[in-house]
Amino acid sequence: MDASEHSLVISAIQPLDPSRRCYRMIGGVLVERTIKEVMPAVQRNKEGIEEVIARLNEALEKKKKEISDFEAKYKIKIRKEQGEEKDDSARKEGTAQGVLVGPAGGSE
Repeated sequence: MDASEHSLVISAIQPLDPSRRCYRMIGGVLVERTIKEVMPAVQRNKEGIEEVIARLNEALEKKKKEISDFEAKYKIKIRKEQGEEKDDSARKEGTAQGVLVGPAGGSE
């Protein structure tokens, strides 16, 4: 999400005059700069975000492999969504009960 927002900003200010004023939020403070000053920082931030996303995806794939190896080693079988759907339907039936109301005459 942040990487796409950075790309959107870059594509919006790229064709503009480099000496044009723009505003950037730095640590909660709005700072006035020129596009020439802001563009490299925004590009660096975008590259950093993409780098972090790539590292996190690599770590995720590594953990998925570790889990599947663990499951294979100890012959663990995980029940899939069929069991979960049955549990959800039982819960829905239990919560779809009527509301209890006091006697119709009521107290004055």
